[in-house]
Amino acid sequence: MTAARSTRDSHEGQDADDFDVEEALALVKGTSSHGAGGPGRAERAVPGPQGPDSAPVPAPGAQDGGKDEHARHRSTPWPEARAVAERAARSLPRRAPVPVPLDAALGLVLAAPLTALTDLPSFDTSAMDGWAVAGPGPWEVREDGVLAGHAEPERLGDGEAVRIATGARVPRDATAVLRSEHGRLDDKGRLHAGVPQTPGSARPRGVLALAHGQDIRPRGQECRSGDQLLPVGALVTPAVLGLAAAAGYDTLAVVPRPRAEVLVLGDELLTQGLPREGLIRDALGPMLPPWLRALGAEVVAVRRLGDDAKALHKAITGSRADLIVTTGGTAGGPVDHVHPTLRRIGAELLVDGVKVRPGHPMLLARTQENQHLVGLPGNPLAAVSGLLTLAEPLLRTLAGRTAPEPYTLPLGEAVQGHPYDTRLIPVSLRGERAAPLHYNGPAMLRGIAASDALAVVPPGGARAGQELELIDLPWAVTGIDACF
Repeated sequence: MTAARSTRDSHEGQDADDFDVEEALALVKGTSSHGAGGPGRAERAVPGPQGPDSAPVPAPGAQDGGKDEHARHRSTPWPEARAVAERAARSLPRRAPVPVPLDAALGLVLAAPLTALTDLPSFDTSAMDGWAVAGPGPWEVREDGVLAGHAEPERLGDGEAVRIATGARVPRDATAVLRSEHGRLDDKGRLHAGVPQTPGSARPRGVLALAHGQDIRPRGQECRSGDQLLPVGALVTPAVLGLAAAAGYDTLAVVPRPRAEVLVLGDELLTQGLPREGLIRDALGPMLPPWLRALGAEVVAVRRLGDDAKALHKAITGSRADLIVTTGGTAGGPVDHVHPTLRRIGAELLVDGVKVRPGHPMLLARTQENQHLVGLPGNPLAAVSGLLTLAEPLLRTLAGRTAPEPYTLPLGEAVQGHPYDTRLIPVSLRGERAAPLHYNGPAMLRGIAASDALAVVPPGGARAGQELELIDLPWAVTGIDACF
């Protein structure tokens, strides 16, 4: 089921325990995360209408000796889950580089060093508008001029000067370039070098001594042909595109984008209009594809399957994507088909539940030798949590990107935590502090829509001023245009 289901919220949208229907089901069906011999999750009361002090709800399979696979399931700690996703991608064979035109390479990662194909600059060029001069002044000025893009100009004789534009090829035997503002012509047409008089100053114009090579960019000043400009693994930014073009490249050898396919599950979802008659709008279908692109993926398909086990089986087994992302159906409800389908195809579950709120019933599975599936919970903010916990490390590693440097900021106010699990909450960055945002329940997007990052809250919560790790949202760092 994929839905924005009701949650037990308090404090203007802050969910005290971050439980929703799917998470409660996962909690009931699992065993304790406290280790062997500890109290199982199946023995804990599920917060809900019955109240937190009600009798425990037994897990399916507990009555028959715990034969149910899910009854033996143990959730993975949040940091470890991210590491597992990264290792899963590293275990795959190295992806073959592909040549990509410069205009399609932005955001990709170099698969080969960027080596200069020419000297930069490839000839001596003028760094300023002015005159190319030979020897000491004053100079006789030639009538012709030198413009950028023209062939090699006639060489200069000692005592000669010629008008020159920025970027133009410097004539042979020129000793310097005299800037336009530093030159003056006398009544005989000869060029003199001098320091301009300051407006309103009574001081006379001074004589300027030109250093040899002044304002000339010599050939090879930036690099020589064959020099390595950037190593393998460098991210292609707009500046890298400019450098590559200057160095003579038309295409770049890059790590190809990992291909992702999104499967939206749930019979209760509408694709347009207002909610009605028990049906709700699909928030994940519009949100996930651009978010996956921001994480470096090429989204090859978005399919809406409803709650249909056969359709899900066919879609997973027929997919050729590197990553399949499903929405909803990861808990244990009557129409939650993800786990049964993965068992049916013999997939290897690498992560089956994570100790994080929201998003506890997320999963990561290896469906083929070179293919993985990330199962996201159906509630929107819980799905975002799963995306950044499991899909981001996997896609980043497949794309050859390096992990961002972790950083922390102090909290602007105290944040309630989960008793046992990590909690991810939307925050806005205000100066040197992270301000927690309200409306952060599993089914809510209002908080994260206004956020810059997610704060990683340890079990038990965090006090005001406490330093917390932050996970930046891609567009908060690079801007929407650069991100997509």
